[in-house]
Amino acid sequence: MWSFSKIDAENLKAIADLESKLGITLIAFSDDGIEYADLNEDDTKEVKDLEKKLGLSLVAVKA
Repeated sequence: MWSFSKIDAENLKAIADLESKLGITLIAFSDDGIEYADLNEDDTKEVKDLEKKLGLSLVAVKA
């Protein structure tokens, strides 16, 4: 299960500083017991291609 992260002021400043430096917006999520899938380079490219096609972000986890 995913939820928005609870971030203290110091960590929030670090995130905001990086956002400003890179000119991007970062969204922080925390997971509860999720194990990420170990993808090879080709699989990672397929996921990224699908993200681009669908206009969203995907996270690969073990089933």
